Amino acid sequence: MRRLTLIAFLVVGIALPTPVMQAQFIGAPTHDDFRDTTILRPPAGSKVAIIVFEDLGCPACARAHPLESQAAGQFHVPLLRHDFPIPAHIWTFEGAVYARYIEEKISPKLADDFRGAVFSAQAAISNKDDLHKFAQRWLQQHGQKMPSVIDPAGALAAKVQADFDLGLRLNVTHTPTIVVVSRNNYQVVCGAEGLADTTQFIPILRAAIQQTGTAPGARVRK
Repeated sequence: MRRLTLIAFLVVGIALPTPVMQAQFIGAPTHDDFRDTTILRPPAGSKVAIIVFEDLGCPACARAHPLESQAAGQFHVPLLRHDFPIPAHIWTFEGAVYARYIEEKISPKLADDFRGAVFSAQAAISNKDDLHKFAQRWLQQHGQKMPSVIDPAGALAAKVQADFDLGLRLNVTHTPTIVVVSRNNYQVVCGAEGLADTTQFIPILRAAIQQTGTAPGARVRK
């Protein structure tokens, strides 16, 4: 789990709340430092969802990525991915913009595959030039051509920034932050101090589904 040591300077002047005990689906209540927990809700029409804040340069996010997709597919619950590019990672914001381009202009499935490929290639990507070459090659391998300008009006960058701002509003301090949510409750899998055991992911999700009587539904991003 990557601790976001640089987030502090982004939120200077905002008083940190006293950690509270959070009711959850299984196990003893735990502490978290989340602020606006109204963010932690499933989309309309769903009783349970998985919410993820991730950074494409985070090794822990790379390990969690396939588990999240597997869980969403296995239990037919929405998976809401939010980009949270760490400021110290100089290429990950642009990487998120590329993923958004693929999602909106080509297909959400290919965008998921691209994110997975970037996670697997983290060690080979050190800067924006490396990322550009990787993305260009990857798109060619998948029968697509990268445009000369990915985001001419800045609309995709604005969406990535909106995700990052949403994470600040929640007070995300670790990547990945993974939360299983219902309409009235949530449980942190990763993203709070001392919570990084992804082996608890499936038991937590199963408990949430049982407690809400969730019927299988479609998987959506947002």
